[in-house]
Amino acid sequence: MQSLPGFRDFYPNDCARRNYILAQWREVARRYGFVEYDGPVLEPIELYEKKSGGELLGQLFDFMDKGGRHVAMRPEMTPTLARMVAAREKDFKKPLKWFCCPQFFRYEKQQRGRLREFYQFNADILGESSPAADAEMIALAIDLMRVLGFTEKEFAVRLSSREIWSSFLVEKRGVGRFEPSDLDQLLAVIDKAERQKESLSQKQLDPLGIKLHDVQSWAAEWSQRVFVADSTVASGPLARFHELLHAHLEPRGLLNYVEVDFSIVRGLAYYTGAVFEVFDRGRKERALAGGGRYDELLAVMSNRKISLPALGFGMGDVVLANLIDDTPHARSRMESWIAQRHAADIFIVIAKEERRPDALTLVQQLRSDGLRVDFSLGALKVAKQFQAADQAGASLVILVGQEWPQVKIKVLATRQEEEILHTGLADWLRNRHKSL
Repeated sequence: MQSLPGFRDFYPNDCARRNYILAQWREVARRYGFVEYDGPVLEPIELYEKKSGGELLGQLFDFMDKGGRHVAMRPEMTPTLARMVAAREKDFKKPLKWFCCPQFFRYEKQQRGRLREFYQFNADILGESSPAADAEMIALAIDLMRVLGFTEKEFAVRLSSREIWSSFLVEKRGVGRFEPSDLDQLLAVIDKAERQKESLSQKQLDPLGIKLHDVQSWAAEWSQRVFVADSTVASGPLARFHELLHAHLEPRGLLNYVEVDFSIVRGLAYYTGAVFEVFDRGRKERALAGGGRYDELLAVMSNRKISLPALGFGMGDVVLANLIDDTPHARSRMESWIAQRHAADIFIVIAKEERRPDALTLVQQLRSDGLRVDFSLGALKVAKQFQAADQAGASLVILVGQEWPQVKIKVLATRQEEEILHTGLADWLRNRHKSL
């Protein structure tokens, strides 16, 4: 029997690779002052119908549960976060800086970098409207990549703003001469423009009376203008964007990682302001991360009972693992991390089977001291046990045999040997082998 299409088995080495990514995510998030949370894997389908948008609804793993409820396995975290915060918003001091590393499920076509189950890092800031929060998110995304070994030569953050496109419509149509639905339609076309034929994009723009060439030219022109460190180029929505770049990202020394690209608008309907996506510069992979502002979502989810500015992003493990494999220095960093987390520090070799009870006592004592200790569950020749010690990655072997109550300690790397009383083993380990 095989696993379902798009789902993975995590054999020990695969699990170690996954845990490496999860560990780096958690380390960097905590370095930035974020705290971890989680939510349920199953949610009422209404949660996603309310704000996630049509494309995502078509990718849900949804079914009727035994209580007659229409439920879905979570495809993303933002709606769950909004529901949780709406329920207990008054219990937390603002701004909230929360992160999680959950598993998600989407029924979509499998391809490189995309499966039907995946792990994803999510970070959100709620209760802060200033561009400083947007910069904090972008800096976090950059450091998540850097801790994995990637440099500015290998990835870039493509930064944009959905609200800036309202300025485009004002320029083309005039103030008050377009509906919110017009902006939504324009953004939907821009979001897909890189992945579909220009003729189709133009056909979708025709009802708006807009030429694709004008969209592309406007995006290219403003992408260059906002990078100029001169506040006179920015007004209205552009002022916030300009501040984000030059007051918050530039002092951090992060502009080398940023490419302003107004063709990035993100597909989900709830984004309202600045948005960004992380790409490898070789463009071999799908987006490595993406997110942005969703200032209206909490109000929508709570039926206007609460309203908090909010922003967040997600970074998936599948496409990230592909890029690690294809980048030698990033792969080497991962392999070194995994090697340091071997199965055992110490292997107890039982040279005389009648000494097994004494060896078991020693095993349990050392494990109680916090050491990783392994031994052969069955009677094996000493040579076979040494092979097992090597396979477990142990740095020390302790032989329990005819010398008892003395034991022989062997440092595998140097072949150095020493005999001591077993009662002094704990002190020897503390004083002579502090790496354990």
